[in-house]
Amino acid sequence: MFSPLVLAAEKGFDYGDMLFYMVAFVLLMWLVKIFAWKPVTKMMNDRATKIADDIDSAEKSRADAETLAAQRQDALSNSHQEAATIVADAKDAGSKQREQIITNAQTDAQKLREAASADIEQQRQDALVSARKDVADLSIEIASKIIHKQLNADDQTALIDSYIEGLGKDDQTR
Repeated sequence: MFSPLVLAAEKGFDYGDMLFYMVAFVLLMWLVKIFAWKPVTKMMNDRATKIADDIDSAEKSRADAETLAAQRQDALSNSHQEAATIVADAKDAGSKQREQIITNAQTDAQKLREAASADIEQQRQDALVSARKDVADLSIEIASKIIHKQLNADDQTALIDSYIEGLGKDDQTR
């Protein structure tokens, strides 16, 4: 197996064999370049391009994600502000409605007081009229028993009115 090398070493250095090996080596390198090196370098370039594209795509996706996150944060901040505004508006509306209800209740109470005062005054007037009639009837009956004669209604009414006016003056002096 190593016999050609041993023979070459005994004879000396052979330039023809060296030239043959060099031509064969160059030819082999040229064939490797054509059939193996170009596809390998093409594959490596394609892979480098794909990796660069993936990196660019990842950076773009990251930038898009950051933009989307910022938009969501802004939307969340805006929604908090809108919620605060809605709550404040609701409080204001509630306060206004409460004040309106209180005002209406006070107005209704005042109307009820006035109606009650008017009703009391009317009942007092009715009681006075009733008392006048009762006093007139009673005084006619007493006077008829005392004098044994019947007084007419007009005379009696005048007598009672003067008596009541006299009572009213007495009440005012007290």
